[in-house]
Amino acid sequence: MHYGKDRPSILPHDPFKAIIAPRPIGWIGTLNGDGVPNLGPYSFFSALGNNPHLIGFTSEGQKHSYVNARDRGEFTFSLATEALTDAMNISSAAVPDGANEFEMAGLELGKSIEIATPFVAASPAALECVTVSATQLTDRHGTPMERYFVIGEVVQTHIRDEYIRDGRFDTAAARPIARMGYRDYATVTEAWELTRPDD
Repeated sequence: MHYGKDRPSILPHDPFKAIIAPRPIGWIGTLNGDGVPNLGPYSFFSALGNNPHLIGFTSEGQKHSYVNARDRGEFTFSLATEALTDAMNISSAAVPDGANEFEMAGLELGKSIEIATPFVAASPAALECVTVSATQLTDRHGTPMERYFVIGEVVQTHIRDEYIRDGRFDTAAARPIARMGYRDYATVTEAWELTRPDD
């Protein structure tokens, strides 16, 4: 099977997100113009580069996280895990600007070092980021879309001590969750190593 613009009737639901899966969840913390904390999960999210560490997320529409990260010039990322699934889901609700999703989800604020924006204190790992780019995306014809891309440079990394094993962050022990298609999620429960030919 293959298709272009018109999806066949055998696929009533778009499989795009199920194919590009699993996707890490960018649990993004920001502050609004009045300094009220905001928190929201983004599955169009990824690491973008190393040295300096860069991460990015895409907002479908000018959601609060995008506007705040653009206007305040900073944001945080907190690792969404199996133990924090309910809180992550609560923070995904569409609420008015000024609603505090940290408070709604019963989450303690983690105190950042270099920026003002808090992170999820209970998360096994979190990143403080300074916004380096916040742009509206265009399609292949150059037409602006209601898609907005934020890139941040990591300036501080927070790791809870119990997740450091043998000098490494124990991803499997943290049990991060990832987004797939539809309403499906996955949990990282084990890790395996593969060496490169030139290692």
